[in-house]
Amino acid sequence: MPKIPKNATNALLLSIETATGCGSVALTKGRIKNGKVLAEAIAQPEIIHSRRLLGSVDWVMQAAGVQWDELHGVAISLGPGSFTGLRIGMAAAKGIVYACKTPLIGVQTLDAIALACPVIDRPLWCLLDARKQEVYAACYHTGPSGLPEQCSPVETLCPEHLLEKITGPTLLAGPGVTEYHDFFAAHKDVQLIPAALSSPSAARIGFLAAEQLLTDKTTDPATLAPLYVRASEAEVNLQKNKATA
Repeated sequence: MPKIPKNATNALLLSIETATGCGSVALTKGRIKNGKVLAEAIAQPEIIHSRRLLGSVDWVMQAAGVQWDELHGVAISLGPGSFTGLRIGMAAAKGIVYACKTPLIGVQTLDAIALACPVIDRPLWCLLDARKQEVYAACYHTGPSGLPEQCSPVETLCPEHLLEKITGPTLLAGPGVTEYHDFFAAHKDVQLIPAALSSPSAARIGFLAAEQLLTDKTTDPATLAPLYVRASEAEVNLQKNKATA
């Protein structure tokens, strides 16, 4: 395993993002302000077998001409998002780090959405579709470093409750905007950033992971789990069955 650069300037990371219906795999080199994408592939993790995801991993490695022993780490999108996609991505990432003996770095998916928004001059709410007429949401502002920082916990909210939190000019971004576009757009203080311009990507997950390497924020693969935020349908039904019994 190659030694991680002290300032992560040249950290070479393989990143996996499967929290949404359209996932991606990328190889990145460097941090947010100086990094570059070496290769990136887009897939649909919810409707294909996990082997296809690993096929995308193999493709980006070959496209960039990178060997497994050159990686400084593997970055994984933690969620929230699709339960199925998160499980597939997490399993693939853990398999790779165990095989390559390289560090694993977890990155919140909403952080990648915030990073896609170049100018944050007002509160920014990043949204993912949580289904059941709800969105996963967290608020961001610009931190001292000039990069977005999360300033509220990740929540599961119905669109109406989200708008109740808005008290002035506000940006909404991410795939969660699409489902409720007309409803959000009708609010006088809301400006929407199209999902096409603010979706999470494996490349952004990689750059955020490089920043985490600065403070040695790697994770034990045995204990790392997706950020689901709420219980799955199966878990809810199990609790209902227990209560009935």
